[in-house]
Amino acid sequence: MGELRKPFLLLALLAIALVVGLELGAAALTGGGDAGGALRDSAGRLGVELGDVGAVTEPSGRGTGHLALVDVVALWTTGLFALSLVVPDRIQGRVQGVATLVFSILLLLASLVLLIVAFVELTVMVSLFLAAPFGTLAYLAVWGFFPVGDAAVLLGLVLLLKLVWAALLLLAQPRFLQNKGLALLALTTLLCTVVLEFLHQFVPGILVSITDDLGAVVFAVVALIWALVLLIGSIPAIVKAVRTTATTSRPTTRAR
Repeated sequence: MGELRKPFLLLALLAIALVVGLELGAAALTGGGDAGGALRDSAGRLGVELGDVGAVTEPSGRGTGHLALVDVVALWTTGLFALSLVVPDRIQGRVQGVATLVFSILLLLASLVLLIVAFVELTVMVSLFLAAPFGTLAYLAVWGFFPVGDAAVLLGLVLLLKLVWAALLLLAQPRFLQNKGLALLALTTLLCTVVLEFLHQFVPGILVSITDDLGAVVFAVVALIWALVLLIGSIPAIVKAVRTTATTSRPTTRAR
């Protein structure tokens, strides 16, 4: 199938690193706009008069940030491919299993904590929204004005970079397409991005924060599954590395 094309692999690593960076920075890139006027309009439609409305801002949401939990797996996998360019196979085989085990445990813990946070927030959102009229107003004041347009632009850029990442991996080595785990990972991350955009678009604007948080819960669960897959997959590599080390370190006896 040809040898590995290093420039394309390094560009793929850069593309997926940009994806994770954009997702982690989503809170700073979206939200924060003034939502005071929208709050007064919503209160009027509910028949509730408001006094002076202070600073009310659009929330940045959790969905895009939680999407990084899935994409960091793609970054880790691509990084391992790139590591093989500079680290001898003998050393990488001994280190990769342990490193993947540590990474999977950290991802497992982070995904579990963020899953709990997103689920609790989702429960609060739904409870407030259904407690009309004052609970609904409290919901609107905090989460009722999601920056759908800004999020769509960011997700569009993220999706484009993911497609570039996948294409560069194939250009680097067409045999990657035969790697079922990598193909499933690429499909998972692309599907999650499309699902989040769908969740932002198919409900009225005041409900987008709820569906965005629902997406965050789903992505945390998906990340938990991938963390378990990595953890289980790292065990045979560790066992093999231990056996190899034991074999090479065993003293040999000379025949007299």
